[in-house]
Amino acid sequence: MLRCSRCGKTYPETFRLKCDCGGTLLVERDYGTFQPGTFLDIRRYLPYLPVGGIPSPVPALTPVSELKIGGVRAFFKLEYLQPSGSFKDRGTWVTVSKLLEEGVAEAVLDSSGNAALSLALYGLSSGIRVHTFVSYDTSPGKLSLIQSLGAVVHFVDGDRMAVHKKAREFAEQRGLTYVSHWLNPYFIEGTKTVAFEVFEQLGVPDYVLVPTGSGTLFLGIWKGFRELMDMGEIDELPRLVAVQASGFESLCERSPVRNNLAEGIAISKSPRLDEIRTALKEADGLCVSVDELETKGALNWLRRHGFLVEPTSAVVLGALWKLVEMGEIGRGLKVLLPLTGSGLKLTQGI
Repeated sequence: MLRCSRCGKTYPETFRLKCDCGGTLLVERDYGTFQPGTFLDIRRYLPYLPVGGIPSPVPALTPVSELKIGGVRAFFKLEYLQPSGSFKDRGTWVTVSKLLEEGVAEAVLDSSGNAALSLALYGLSSGIRVHTFVSYDTSPGKLSLIQSLGAVVHFVDGDRMAVHKKAREFAEQRGLTYVSHWLNPYFIEGTKTVAFEVFEQLGVPDYVLVPTGSGTLFLGIWKGFRELMDMGEIDELPRLVAVQASGFESLCERSPVRNNLAEGIAISKSPRLDEIRTALKEADGLCVSVDELETKGALNWLRRHGFLVEPTSAVVLGALWKLVEMGEIGRGLKVLLPLTGSGLKLTQGI
């Protein structure tokens, strides 16, 4: 069932973005025990996903690469190796399964690029016509790929919040299904599989650092570990760190200087902000803000060490450096850093 995070009202598992009270929704089920399947892709966790049909391509189980950084055991999870080049494929796959189940043939999404690219890819293979709303600042490489996959691209003159508003209005005017990954409870069902994989790969990390704008990956990882705890597999949650771009903070104190390099998390207010705060409190977590110079330095370090990622991915390394310097994260601790998006989609040098 779907449960409202604000008033607690429940709904059947149909495609729905909000409660009647305006609150956001999460899927709630009782799974019993954790017994993954034998597939070597996301289908390994089918018993824990609200999935009927199997869209193509199926998201991968991504590897982790361990490096020592300041005495810390840093585990980079290579989410940029997913079919469309970002972690968004996990949420899109579950979403498209639900859309196909309900016979949806045309959908609308707003995005900074990666979510649009992901939905365009899965929409093409599933026969769903996709309208993507993006700002004029979206990376040219991403736009080229989105258009090559047959999506209808709508440009908006404004920031990320303006893009979100225009997409919502367009969907309402045309009577189309709006699949905002910010609000979509099925998207978070997909991203929670990151936690399941990490648990099987290395157990429970001491810390998980997550790029956080709308919070879909942050909440998915929290939800996955929370479900593992409910199933009796783990005793406590890892400490979650919400890493935000300076100038766009919704959890940390707002900086006057904007980090426009981390475009994927350039979101000043998430519709799920209350849920993120609740998850942070439950996981004894914290927020770290990373500026543009720190992002660029981390991006260069990652590239020198063989990780071809986009700038938004680099904020987690910038945050790790800060936390190590502050003494928050000590030697020998296990820290998970998801690298969320591929740098191969960019056409301009940084």
